[in-house]
Amino acid sequence: MRHRHLSTLALALGIAILLDVLRVWLPSIITLFGQAAETPAELLGAFALGWFLLALAAPTLVRRMGAGPVGLVAAGVLAVARLALTAQPGGPAQLWLACAGLLAGLVWLAAIAASVPRPVAGLALGLAGNAVGHALLGTEDLVWRGGVLAWGLSAPLVAAFLAASVARRERTAAPVRADAARPAADAADGDGGRRVPTPGRRAWSLCGPALLLAGQVALAPAIWSAAAGTGSPDFPGLARPAGGSLWGVLAVLLFLATALFRAPARVARVLWPLALLAGSVLFVTGRLVPAYLLTAVGLGGCLALTDTPADDAAGNGDDGRAGARRGRVAVLGMLVFAVATVAYYAAYDVGYPNGWAPVATAVLVALVAVTAPLRPAMTSPAPMARGAAVPGPVLPVTVRVAALAGLTALAGLAAALHVPPTPARATTAPAAVRVAAYNIRMGFGLDGRLDLDAVARELRDADVVLLSEVDRGWWLNGGHDTLALLAGRLGMPYVFAPAADPVWGDAVLSRFPMRSGQTRRLTAHGAPTGAQALGVTLEVGGRELAVVATHLQPPPGRDPVEQAGEVAAFAGRYANGRPLVLGGDLNTEPDDPAFAEFTRAGLVDALAAARPLRTSPADDPRTQIDHVFVSPGLTAGEVRAPRTEASDHLPVTLTVTLP
Repeated sequence: MRHRHLSTLALALGIAILLDVLRVWLPSIITLFGQAAETPAELLGAFALGWFLLALAAPTLVRRMGAGPVGLVAAGVLAVARLALTAQPGGPAQLWLACAGLLAGLVWLAAIAASVPRPVAGLALGLAGNAVGHALLGTEDLVWRGGVLAWGLSAPLVAAFLAASVARRERTAAPVRADAARPAADAADGDGGRRVPTPGRRAWSLCGPALLLAGQVALAPAIWSAAAGTGSPDFPGLARPAGGSLWGVLAVLLFLATALFRAPARVARVLWPLALLAGSVLFVTGRLVPAYLLTAVGLGGCLALTDTPADDAAGNGDDGRAGARRGRVAVLGMLVFAVATVAYYAAYDVGYPNGWAPVATAVLVALVAVTAPLRPAMTSPAPMARGAAVPGPVLPVTVRVAALAGLTALAGLAAALHVPPTPARATTAPAAVRVAAYNIRMGFGLDGRLDLDAVARELRDADVVLLSEVDRGWWLNGGHDTLALLAGRLGMPYVFAPAADPVWGDAVLSRFPMRSGQTRRLTAHGAPTGAQALGVTLEVGGRELAVVATHLQPPPGRDPVEQAGEVAAFAGRYANGRPLVLGGDLNTEPDDPAFAEFTRAGLVDALAAARPLRTSPADDPRTQIDHVFVSPGLTAGEVRAPRTEASDHLPVTLTVTLP
């Protein structure tokens, strides 16, 4: 394999592994360091950003010690951290291993940027490859799966990354030290200290923004999955056996096609930035399918526009100082990634419009792409002096076509492998219905692990499940479709209703046929996180049962009495005389005014016989905030709140006897 192709391979594999670490690090910040919102948002944000600020020292380290040695050591630490996360998921060790892996990944990024002026091919293949692998796993990372499958796939990936890094280093001449490179750097700076543009700096500046837009929108398999069940105005959120996930295959194809094959520059520098901006705006407005398709094509095209030859530095070649500048720009780009990610999701705790974060990131990428020089990409590398940076990678057309076709085919296989459970069939009338209401905290237990097997064990005996805090693709939580993964384990079709944004909300799963549904967004009343009420009609042995799932969001320091009144009124209208079950995380105690809104509406506390029934926090239950109400005529029994740490709440289970 040619040296420049080794650089592409090492970069692609490293990006894929760094993304794996990020998918663990991001939720660890929230669940372990953040302690489920108990840690002040300012402290949490400072802790998260601190690791990226610390990495700003990496370019100086690269200049003084050389990109090769620093890159190899950082690659080794990144690889060890990745495997260690598989061996020890959960608990404080998970947080600190993920932090070590992240910092090592940032240092490695600075080192490889110092010696690779043209990263677009490797970056694109790493982003697409990680997304396709995530889709093949149904959006459940290998770190969380454990067992033979996790080790059987993780170990070869890490081994290939280390082998490519070592082989690349061995085929490269000794790095240019800072003192040896100074004359060349001074020459490159020109008369009067005027600095000539560093080759590759534009492309490396987009590394962080590209990771954000790909992980949050364009190449997010959970978003593809969530968009598959958009339902209709009469039945929102119904999961269907096929749909949006197939559009995700097209997203991979479009991204790789525009990133690896350059369109005419004068057309591309207008078309691709416009597509990227349109996709980011559509994502904010909840139009998921066109959002990720346009973002995919725009992001790939904008990356290609920055993929200019390595001789941009006015014929002066590359040097140690230029490499250090590229490394600094790469780390600064990752700082943009961190700031935009924290800013977007902090809005759900602090309360401010957050749609500007992905849009601003897209604007940044578009500006960098639009202002890139109109230079045709080289088709073959120029002669390279020993000690100079790698001028490629310029992949042969056959390699690019093979990569595009292979990854697109694997994305298609992933879409075929992971489909929602088929709708339930009508059954004979049961004597009773087993109901469960559970705030699953996006599937993360108190130990910080994504453990959907533990969640499923608590729900496996239920006929109807009402879920709160359902995540279908939040990048902050690692980009998992928690609902689809859980529904697959339970073999139950589902209906999803957005609350905070299009991929975070509440859901109903049922073993009985679901005939219709309706959702109502609740007024915020000062609460930072959105809330809704989801009504679903079930056919239970020839009779209809109305079910309403909700998660009330109290304003700071207040009882959610206004939202409780809205939900009670909605439930009464939706049931329209039919038997009704209403439940979820209501964030109110039995003696509070919000609780009284439901009883005032004529509903019956289904858990009354078992009170006090404390459900939060799961490791030391002190509050009764998870509730189930039924309409008069329904009889509740076998009420339980089984002890488990699969979430920060306990589930509530009961049997409802129909009239």
